[in-house]
Amino acid sequence: MTDTTDTTDTSGPAAAAAAPAWLGAVRLSVVIPSHDDAHRIGPTLDAFRAHLDARLGTGPGDWELVVADDASTDDTAALVEAAAADEPRIRLIRSPHHRGKGAALRAGVLACAGERVLLADAGLRTPPAELEHLEQALGQEAPGSGNDSGIDSGIDGGTDRGNHGGNDSGNDGGGESATAALGRSGNRLVRALGVPGIPGFRADTCGFALFDGDRARAAFGASVLDGPAIDAEVLRWVRRQGWHVAEVPVSRTRTRTRTRTRTQKAPAGPGPAPRRTTAPGDRRRALAELFRLNAGGLAVAAVFLALSAYVFHGLWADLDGRYLADALQDQNQWEWFVGVATDNITHLRNPLFTTAQGMPDGVNLMANATMLGLTVPLIPVTLLFGETVTFALVLTLGMAASAWTWYWLIRRRLVQSRWAAAAGGALAAFAPPMVSHANGHPNFVVLFMLPLIIDRALRLCEGRSIVRDGVLLGLFATYQIFLGEEPLLIAALGMLVFSLAYLLVDRRRALAAAQPLGLGLVIAAGVCVPLLIYPLYWQFFGPQSYHSVLHGDNAGNSPRALVEYAARSLFGDAETAGRLSLNTTEQNAFYGWPLLALGVIVCVWMWRRRLVRALAITGGVALALSLGPWVPVPRTDVVLPGPWRLMVKLPLFESVIEGRVAMVCAPVLGVLLALALDRIVRMRTRELRTLGLLAVAAALIPVLPLPLAVRERAPVPAFITSGAWKGYVKDGEALVPVPLPDPGQADALHWQVEADFGFRLAGGYFNGPWGPDRIGIYGATPRHLSNLLRDVRYGQQPPEITPQWRDQARRDLEFWKAGAVVLPFQDRGVELRDMISELLGREPQKVEDVWVWRVGPGQV
Repeated sequence: MTDTTDTTDTSGPAAAAAAPAWLGAVRLSVVIPSHDDAHRIGPTLDAFRAHLDARLGTGPGDWELVVADDASTDDTAALVEAAAADEPRIRLIRSPHHRGKGAALRAGVLACAGERVLLADAGLRTPPAELEHLEQALGQEAPGSGNDSGIDSGIDGGTDRGNHGGNDSGNDGGGESATAALGRSGNRLVRALGVPGIPGFRADTCGFALFDGDRARAAFGASVLDGPAIDAEVLRWVRRQGWHVAEVPVSRTRTRTRTRTRTQKAPAGPGPAPRRTTAPGDRRRALAELFRLNAGGLAVAAVFLALSAYVFHGLWADLDGRYLADALQDQNQWEWFVGVATDNITHLRNPLFTTAQGMPDGVNLMANATMLGLTVPLIPVTLLFGETVTFALVLTLGMAASAWTWYWLIRRRLVQSRWAAAAGGALAAFAPPMVSHANGHPNFVVLFMLPLIIDRALRLCEGRSIVRDGVLLGLFATYQIFLGEEPLLIAALGMLVFSLAYLLVDRRRALAAAQPLGLGLVIAAGVCVPLLIYPLYWQFFGPQSYHSVLHGDNAGNSPRALVEYAARSLFGDAETAGRLSLNTTEQNAFYGWPLLALGVIVCVWMWRRRLVRALAITGGVALALSLGPWVPVPRTDVVLPGPWRLMVKLPLFESVIEGRVAMVCAPVLGVLLALALDRIVRMRTRELRTLGLLAVAAALIPVLPLPLAVRERAPVPAFITSGAWKGYVKDGEALVPVPLPDPGQADALHWQVEADFGFRLAGGYFNGPWGPDRIGIYGATPRHLSNLLRDVRYGQQPPEITPQWRDQARRDLEFWKAGAVVLPFQDRGVELRDMISELLGREPQKVEDVWVWRVGPGQV
């Protein structure tokens, strides 16, 4: 079976055509890449020949040994040819050009005929006897399990198998056994760039690996790298096919052989063979190839970042002077959350509570969307650049990161086309509801943890590493709690619906996944509970906690909102969208009829796929729930009960704005889009491919996001920026702005941010309790004086000031622990100034650009 044919090209898929014809099936093919290995190839061939004869037999179909020579300049080829003349099962594949280890491996694997393929190195760093352990790993696999590759990355020196716990499959909870032998590596950068997610894998050295033959040929045939990073490329491809790999420790020979960038011929005559020296060039090439391997993902990330910057570019153009026009008071509120987290942490105060606003009761920060998971880590950014920069950074990077993790999940598990996955990720993160919430709800925009949580749950369903995946799921969920609880609750609802839908479409597989998933969820809960018990206790039972938030009877989506366009979509109409939504930040559906029609068409087209059926059920249920407890029939007076009635009284869900459940459809539509594009781009008929792409474009163009609108920000009074307030508000006292901050007007929160939280505020914009039942409301509990000041500011005539009014004003100011009442110059300022002067019995002082009444102890 000797074959010394030269190959003219050993790179890329063309190598398959250039490779010699198979000479008949064999049980095992051993592939050894070689370049200038004359000093060691002979003993390596002898060792493998002896071991394979003893273990597999001496027949022509028992084994073959393929040496893929990468244009050696020494006597390597001659030595292999001499060995092949003596043993026909040894074959030589030669390349006329030196391309690298990857090209040699690809040529050797594509030329072999083994039912299984063993990759080895010319230096025999792993003795042939270790093949037994890899064979045992593959032999434990059930037919069709998909786990058909065993890989060892090559540990330098002698590895003690006992130190690794024997055949470590990484299977903590039962299920599939190990199917790959992976070594350890200190090269963390190469490992991270090469095959993230495989612990300890050294991506640039694959010295001993056992594959299923057909899958090895498929994997190497799909490879394009010619250098040492081909190991990472092949393993990444294997994982994307759903074929599993794991570690199987193997022993190493004590002799170290090193690589060098320039080879030398073996000297004539006696004497030791030249040792190879360390080759930094090989490591640099591996890193360069790995960056090339990741270039597509980096390009996708750059596109997402550019798209996010486009959406927020109006805000970035003037961070000091511009404000998101449709944010209502949410930008003021969230910048305040950033500032108060920074103030609490830097002064070593409780990050879950503050009296900075809502004096004297304060604010339960854990019960508000403070996103401590980001505001705390970004404290250095806030201290250096300010709260507005942190706010803009969280939104911009958060949307881009969310798109990328959705892309990563779709690409890893569902599609082959990178750009199909990118389109799906973009739709999931930049869908109309997401852009709507980007006006001031970072907790509904920064969703990058949700795809990671979903992926970890899917890993649990596979049942390979239940303990590890359960622990990670618990940590991921804990972190998401500190990013946004309501998005996690809605996502959990969507995942529950999807799980039940999958139970309907594939009962056998769903039930098989139930046990490992259930066990993993128990482990995840065991991780979450100790970490969250105190914060959640504080949220639900601590100071200023509340039971539920009332949103009114119209918080569900109008049926028309499902097919219309959002205000910031390319085809959107702000007036129409405004009539069909609570406000601009709560346009929770508005996918547009073309996109929904595309989703239906894709479901019909790909209905045979169980995943598509489960997604269709999930999307339909989410849209139905989002309509609320009562559904008005458009153009009629008929109102029908909605499915949300079943959930409106459930704990936690009673505080959810039900229209937000429609946001579940963003990733559902994103996945359907990716699946459709992945199939469309692989269509052989150009006309059908063009028609499909045009249909996708017609559905997506109307909902392309527009940049968020901005306006000029209300200036902070010079009384605040100059520090003049310090002469009127003592430590422990509150400043009372007129009107007091509330959900309708909260610019005073920005004053406090600009003053570095030097004073406290009466009133405020936050979620807090009201009444004996502790019902959640937006803002502080109103008082007579706060209502009076607001009514007069917005048009009502001042009442006759009676002794009762003066007494009530005094009691309210004492309740707030007020130090000063501050009236900025504004509309109806004369009416307000005269009324307050009459209430307090004295005229104010004019300080900078405000009127000030000192009302501290002994002043009222």
